[in-house]
Amino acid sequence: MKKEVKKEFNLLSRRVQAIKPSPTMSLSAKAGELKAQGRDVINLGVGEPDFDTPVHIRDAAKAAMDAGQTRYTPVNGTMELRKAICEKFKRENDLDYAPDEVIVGTGGKQILYNAFMATLDKGDEVIIPAPYWVSYPDMVELAEGTPVMVECTSDDNFKLTPEKLEAAITENTKWVVLNSPSNPTGAAYTREEMKALTDVLLKHPHVHVLTDDIYEHLVYDGFEFVTPAEVEPQLKDRTLTVNGVSKAYAMTGWRIGYAAGPKELIKAMSNIQSQSTSNASSVSQAAAVAALNGDQEFLKDWRKEFQERRDLVLSLLDKIDGIECVKPEGAFYVYASCEGVIGKTTPSGKEIKNDQDFAEYLLEEKSVSVVHGEAFGLSPYFRISYALSKEDLTEACTRIKDAVDEMKPAAVQKPAAKKKHGFFGGGKR
Repeated sequence: MKKEVKKEFNLLSRRVQAIKPSPTMSLSAKAGELKAQGRDVINLGVGEPDFDTPVHIRDAAKAAMDAGQTRYTPVNGTMELRKAICEKFKRENDLDYAPDEVIVGTGGKQILYNAFMATLDKGDEVIIPAPYWVSYPDMVELAEGTPVMVECTSDDNFKLTPEKLEAAITENTKWVVLNSPSNPTGAAYTREEMKALTDVLLKHPHVHVLTDDIYEHLVYDGFEFVTPAEVEPQLKDRTLTVNGVSKAYAMTGWRIGYAAGPKELIKAMSNIQSQSTSNASSVSQAAAVAALNGDQEFLKDWRKEFQERRDLVLSLLDKIDGIECVKPEGAFYVYASCEGVIGKTTPSGKEIKNDQDFAEYLLEEKSVSVVHGEAFGLSPYFRISYALSKEDLTEACTRIKDAVDEMKPAAVQKPAAKKKHGFFGGGKR
């Protein structure tokens, strides 16, 4: 008699079981739970501006609703918005694109996901400089590609060097991801630094460039933003230039991202999108037209405010023994080293073994939420968002200092790292 064999069925795919939830979203959720319990939590983990969406953009959304623009749009975005994106690229980046070389999605994250799903096969490699935005590697793995992490340390101001890029390229490399200014470090490439990278890429015609420019308008101290296809026009036909309205226009909840690139790629990405979410919100698209075509003067005030906040945070963190910072050129993050506190113990006797322990200590004991560096691929660091009021930032940094001051030295003391004057990387910059 044939023995009956029971087959076990697992509802979840191997693909999804290998993917971790976004650490930044998880930490924000935990901070929210503590706030709901009555804790006075200062959340430095949120990656969104604290400003309101400008009035003229909100008015455009209201007008669109009143005009009945509440129905499906073309999958790749309304013609009006795609034309506005083309004009933006020409006006701000000296890049010429036609509307059929542009796609609009539900946030920049969907644009990136579409690109990887449309282009990656098993064995294809994607070079990702670390520290990196937390979602890059998981999106690559979801598309069955292989993320290749290239460590970019504070010695290089967290930037990919031409030598490291050259060494990482293989015959299987499909994409290199560039994010400038960066999340989580705020590091941005100068024209000369970007040209050095594009010179390497010119030698490898099989490698494509995915550039995430979402923080383009948030640069400080007169820094000049550049994007790869602008610096090296010969790369335009193998570059996908990704951007959106979330960060520059305080429109994170409106969920509009966009990209421009080769027509064949844009069409493939649109096909992916047509079988997932279809078009982005029609009302949000109308608001994005107003954002791109409207008055940009308010950005000067926002940049000034963000720069002042950055400088405030750096000045306060520089007073904490064991914490070191590189001065960021853009975005609204500081990526601080906590190497000097690793091995110390908390007042309750818990040893701080890594940056996650330190982040948990700050949240549990001082009600300050930060994101640990391991989530971004480089430890021991933690990321602070300074998209909060100066009062909240001052209070948060005071709590961090108190937390460090209350710690006890490790049982076996390592040689103390010499405290540099100002921020590491050669003094104050």
